[in-house]
Amino acid sequence: QVQLVESGGGLVQAGGSLRLSCAASGRTFSTAKMGWFRQAPGKEREFVAAVRWSSGNTYYADSVKGRFTISRDNAKNTVYLQMNSLKPEDAAVYYCAADPNSLGIVVTDKYDYWGQGTQVTVSS
Repeated sequence: QVQLVESGGGLVQAGGSLRLSCAASGRTFSTAKMGWFRQAPGKEREFVAAVRWSSGNTYYADSVKGRFTISRDNAKNTVYLQMNSLKPEDAAVYYCAADPNSLGIVVTDKYDYWGQGTQVTVSS
């Protein structure tokens, strides 16, 4: 089992920045990929960004490319999501996810472990 705890959400004005953190504990040695997903009211959960734990290769949704950056700290078993130039449409609950299988890195149902989510609100 892997436990994930997100932090860093909050209220920000459009154009502002936030950094989300996700700390992993438990069987973290088995983690192959970690990702960030988001879910806005009335919408399905969608992929935002992910990182392959061993290689550090990163992947982004087109909607956030150039504005969001995912990074990892192997020693702390923590993944970050730096979000810049935030837009009102970025508002959602952001979830951290992890999985021991490296396949399906952008696919929601290819992640077994999920955090509780952190709210990001962007005012216009």
